Amino acid sequence: MKDLFERYVAHNLLLKLIALVSAVLLWSAVSREPVVETAYSVPIELHQVPPSLEITTSGIPLAQVRLRGPERSLRQLTAADVHPILDLAGSRTGEHTYDLTASQVHVPYNIQVVQVTPSEIRIGFDRSLTRQIEIHPRLTDHFEPGFGVLRVTAEPAAITVIGPEARVKAATTAITDPIDVSDVRGAATFTTNAYVPDPLVREIKPEQIRVTVVTGQMPAEGRSPSAHNHK
Repeated sequence: MKDLFERYVAHNLLLKLIALVSAVLLWSAVSREPVVETAYSVPIELHQVPPSLEITTSGIPLAQVRLRGPERSLRQLTAADVHPILDLAGSRTGEHTYDLTASQVHVPYNIQVVQVTPSEIRIGFDRSLTRQIEIHPRLTDHFEPGFGVLRVTAEPAAITVIGPEARVKAATTAITDPIDVSDVRGAATFTTNAYVPDPLVREIKPEQIRVTVVTGQMPAEGRSPSAHNHK
C-alpha cells in the first residue's frame, strides 16, 4: 500500500499540486466571466441533397441565430463558426417544410444557441435535367443606313446546361454578353461568355464562346435573317 501511495500520489507531488491549483484558478476565472448574448445572420447550409434532384426555391433566407456564452468566447466568435444545417437526405420532388431548431446549429462547445429564426424552411425540389441549348449572340451596333450585320456564327453553337426539369425545358436559348460590332467592317471574331437568364439553370462546363460577325452593305430586301442581333 505504501508503495502504491508513493508511486501514484507522492511521486511528483509538487507538480501535481501546482497543476491542481492552476486548474482551480482557471475555473474560478472562467466562472466569474460575464455571460453575454449576441446574434448572427448566417446562410443555412443544405446537406445531403439527393443527386437526382434540384432545388427550385430561390432566395432561401438567412438564419438569425441568437447565442449566449462567456464574453471572451463570443468576442472571438465569427459568423464562420456558426453553422445552421438542414439535412435533406431522402427528399422527393415537390415542396417540403423542414424544421430548423437550436440543435441543428453547430457552434463551439461553450456557446449556447438561444434562438433560431425562421424556425421552419420551405424548400421545393424537381428532377434534374441536362440538355443542350442553342446560343444566340447578342449584338449592338450603330451603323449608317444600308450597312449592317450579314451573318453571325457562334462556336460552339450550343451549351450544355443542368437544372430543375421544368426550368430547363422552359429555357429556349442561351445568350452572350453584349458585343458591340459598330466598328466591324467585313469579318471579326469576338470571345465572350454565354448564359441562360434563369439563375436556376446553369452551364455544366463553362467555356468561352467565339462569335464571328460579318458586316457589309445590306441587300435591298433588308437584313439577312441569319443575323442574330439582340440590342
